[in-house]
Amino acid sequence: MSRRICCLALLGVFLSPICLAEVDFARDIRPILSDRCFKCHGIDEDSRKGDLALHTFEDATEWDGIVPGDADASLIIERMISDDPDEVMPPPSTNKPKLSEAELAKFREWIDSGAKYERHWAFVSPRETDTSVPKAFPADNPIDSFVAQRHQQQGMDFSPPADALTLVRRLHLDLIGLPPTPAEAATFVQTYASDPQLAVEKTADGLLSRPEYGERWARLWLDLARYADTNGYEKDKPRSIWPYRDWVIRALNADMPYNQFTIEQLAGDMLRDATLDQQIATGFHRNTMLNEEGGIDPLEYRYHAMVDRVATTGTVWMGLTTGCAQCHTHKFDPITHTDYFALFALLNNADEPRLDVPTPAIEQRRAEVEKKIAAKETELIAQIDPTKYREWKAQQLGTVAAWHTIEPVEMHSTKPNLELMPDGSVFASGDFQKRDAYDLRYDVSGLEQPIAAIRIEALPDERLPAHGPGAAYYEGRSGDFFLSEVTAMADGEKVEFRSASVDYGKIYIGKGESNGATVFDGNTSSGWSTARGEGQRHELVIRLQEPISPDRLDINLLFERHFVAALGRFRLSVTHEDKEITARGGDISDLTTASDADWQRLYVAGDKDLQKLRQSIPAYTTTLVMREWQGQTRPTYRHHRGEYLQPKEEVAPAVLSIFEPLPADAPADRLALAKWLVSEANPLSARVAVNRAWRAFFGRGIVHTAGDFGYQSELPSHPLLLDYMANRFVDSGWSLKQLHKLIVTSRTYQQESRYSAADPKNVYLARGPRFRMEGEVLRDSVLSSSGLLTQRVGGPSVYPPQPGSVVAAAYGNNKWNTSKGADRYRRSLYTFSKRTAPFAAYLSFDGPTGESCLARRERSNTPLQALTRMNDEMFTEASIAIAKTVGKGEPRQVAGDLFYRILTRRPDAGELDRLVAFYEAQKARLDTGELEVAALLGKDQTDTQLAAWAMVARAIYNLDEAVTKG
Repeated sequence: MSRRICCLALLGVFLSPICLAEVDFARDIRPILSDRCFKCHGIDEDSRKGDLALHTFEDATEWDGIVPGDADASLIIERMISDDPDEVMPPPSTNKPKLSEAELAKFREWIDSGAKYERHWAFVSPRETDTSVPKAFPADNPIDSFVAQRHQQQGMDFSPPADALTLVRRLHLDLIGLPPTPAEAATFVQTYASDPQLAVEKTADGLLSRPEYGERWARLWLDLARYADTNGYEKDKPRSIWPYRDWVIRALNADMPYNQFTIEQLAGDMLRDATLDQQIATGFHRNTMLNEEGGIDPLEYRYHAMVDRVATTGTVWMGLTTGCAQCHTHKFDPITHTDYFALFALLNNADEPRLDVPTPAIEQRRAEVEKKIAAKETELIAQIDPTKYREWKAQQLGTVAAWHTIEPVEMHSTKPNLELMPDGSVFASGDFQKRDAYDLRYDVSGLEQPIAAIRIEALPDERLPAHGPGAAYYEGRSGDFFLSEVTAMADGEKVEFRSASVDYGKIYIGKGESNGATVFDGNTSSGWSTARGEGQRHELVIRLQEPISPDRLDINLLFERHFVAALGRFRLSVTHEDKEITARGGDISDLTTASDADWQRLYVAGDKDLQKLRQSIPAYTTTLVMREWQGQTRPTYRHHRGEYLQPKEEVAPAVLSIFEPLPADAPADRLALAKWLVSEANPLSARVAVNRAWRAFFGRGIVHTAGDFGYQSELPSHPLLLDYMANRFVDSGWSLKQLHKLIVTSRTYQQESRYSAADPKNVYLARGPRFRMEGEVLRDSVLSSSGLLTQRVGGPSVYPPQPGSVVAAAYGNNKWNTSKGADRYRRSLYTFSKRTAPFAAYLSFDGPTGESCLARRERSNTPLQALTRMNDEMFTEASIAIAKTVGKGEPRQVAGDLFYRILTRRPDAGELDRLVAFYEAQKARLDTGELEVAALLGKDQTDTQLAAWAMVARAIYNLDEAVTKG
């Protein structure tokens, strides 16, 4: 049988990035073979050709694919040099280039020298690397020693230091995402003149302690967390998850250790006595999208959310493309199909509730309203007419009954977990479907009197959406339910119902009555629902055709709708009283035992003023969180080809098999995974975090493929530096602030950023960082320099001005209600993020959509970006605002001040001449009416000088220097 060799993935260690004479496996061999050949002869047995695998030494040598010490006898070389299109590897059909003579020579040398296989560099713990600071290159900052060593190997040197104004602007933009004020710049320049390093350290310390630091770095983290303020998919309805965003800001400002930062986001709810903040932190994995279309299978889309979580976890904490193993064993990295679902299983055992977040402001408002309600009740009770009250109470007593709570002895359901609560109620959780049924068995043999009626109480619970009583969480109203049919069997015989009543019934979607009789009419399209009555107790009372005295009572509750609509908490009671009983809601379960004070409150409850007060109680802010199942485990299966509808064998929870396993003495769950990710057992977490930070400062990571440290990744440009910083990061207590300070206080960071022909992409750090900033930083810089920026940390998302057409095409023809006042000028971090219609300006500057984890933003330079900065309303407003602040006085002074406030440097003589000339030309056009002042400044505005300076400011804001960190 012909063996077709398509590619080769070899587990090799990266010994040294510079081995000019010797062939290095990691640098010279594996990248080429992984790219061109591994797909057909790698780890995936299902796609392997010719029964030949080359990912281990044993497999590669079994069929003479590689003959160690003899390249000419190796089949791989024979196929690489073949001219036969049916034999040559890689085959023409792959569209991969044939190996060059130089590449073939490297392969021959590698095989002739023994074809040694070693581990991939990223899978070796950084603790195993000798990261001693190079003594031959002494420096105050260890980063510079490693970089200097690399410079020598490349035949280059450091660039001169950046000037003080460039450096202070760079520091501010990097650490807090805002430019320095003129006063801050002046202070830095003064200190820098006498002691440059002191100036940098002092400024860095100050910026690291400012609240804006957390806002700046939170934006970068939210790219990874795929944060957005809407659910995504077709309807893309708003969601409340901004408390998670605010938690990230607080955690970063507090310099929460990165290992704790990790654990709380992945499993904060599982920590002992978890705090509110730790529960909020689990919103990280609730940022997944939620489909609210009526025809969906909710469990299928939960599966898709889990797929996203596995991929995101792999990207953020392992730098691996784990998502590639969803459908089959990874084609390049040693991640099997089963490995993928074992990791899936670790994340797969949680409910996904909404959590109340009682902010101090809302708590105060609620207390004030409750106080008014109590006062109004007292007033109304004092005014009760005793005679009318006695008559009313007697009438009501005729329609109530004494109820006896019955507790199920057996409970079964289609999917949800049913849990018996101490008060005899049943709480449902877990996986709900569009058709759920609860089968409940009761032992009623001990009842002394016959059963004449059954009562079903729909009970609120803070764990349910909108506090229940229903489990609906999409399409319908949160917390709603739809009880389609109720059937009962007494000792195996069907129980006939006579009549029924409800205290309240309303259907939210569709037509029809929501009354008691609809639950036993044989029509599953009709039923009982309490839409708009969420968070309250409701009752359904069903009278039996004839009283019964069975030993066993079986009740079936059917919930069927085009969305999840099961009851989340409920309780059954029976009564022997065979009379016209009226269902009642409210807080009192049994009025026959209620006190007179309770009856009086019930008597005045219908007062309109009192009802208005109750309706004015402000709702708590909510956020999306994870909550681990207790006492039960959701099974995980390997899904053939990654398809939801093709589950195969069950898979036990575990981490990727290429790494050390979870501790044997710990449960294999989400908390164990979180702790493992930031343990010594995972060689990647610290490296990935350090590399991510490095990329934020320099525009390029030490590993350029920021989301991929696997076999297809680029090799690190400074491997020893990466491992040194990873180890130091851990030893510092996982302090991000210390890591950031180490970077900005280095000579490497402080270099001028002029182009270096010897290092055009700045891979080897021959110069300082220079690259186009993110759209959010650009807008914040404009707002800050213009004086418009509102510096308030946290709170709900806001709506800065943007063209209304941006959201008009999205589902539902939504409107963008532009924020007023200070909210209009909040930092870009707080801009409402709609997945199907992202904020236009940020998207123009390559901003994220929030649909998936983004490890690295692309950077582009397009005409649309210039058009946005020249014409967008928010940039025009800023230009006018800064012109009002600066635009009075002698033109050269005004032009210089505008330039300085925006770019943090004074213009040279030629630049100043051009600015003044531009101002005079535009003012002349405005004075003659060629340009309309009102078109720029607004209706009824006539100040041509202000308009001209605003045009100058707008031009400066659009300079390359204004959009670039240099």
